[in-house]
Amino acid sequence: MSNKPKIVAVSGGLYKPSRTRVLVDEIVASLGQQVQFDLHVIELADIAAELGSVVNPADLPPHIAAHIRAIENADFLVVGSPVYRATFTGLFKHLFDFVHHEALIDVPVLFAATGGSERHALVIDHQFRPLFSFFQALTLPIGVYASEADFSNYRVSSELLKARIELATRRALPFIQKRQAIGDAETRAAA
Repeated sequence: MSNKPKIVAVSGGLYKPSRTRVLVDEIVASLGQQVQFDLHVIELADIAAELGSVVNPADLPPHIAAHIRAIENADFLVVGSPVYRATFTGLFKHLFDFVHHEALIDVPVLFAATGGSERHALVIDHQFRPLFSFFQALTLPIGVYASEADFSNYRVSSELLKARIELATRRALPFIQKRQAIGDAETRAAA
């Protein structure tokens, strides 16, 4: 019996509608064309006020604690944030401050970021990678950056961005399949 991999998608946008959410959704949809999975979506815009007021993990509201558990138990992460002052949002980082420091060891992570222009594209390499390297996660070599010009009415309109999404998800597939195989082996061993 095969278990579907658990994919968690985090959108660090603080407003609705959100180009970051659109980008994360496009990445997840592209993955869905290649593999079946169980999906858990975390949209920071929905939990921002509550999350921002908590500093002690014991004080997390149950639904936010459930999001943290989903991240910690994920087989694969898609994480995205808009760029604010050359980095991901503060609440995006705050969310991951509650994740156990050993929970993401070897978990593949596909990065996504949005910004006003191309000048922010290095945020993936200079901000996302160091954070997830701390967790010892497996940071995938291809991230997806999108600027405001890549969208029309909160839809991906750039063919180059669509191609980048397709390339990133195609390259991510072997990592998802490997995690699924590990999970299947663990399930068989436990039976």
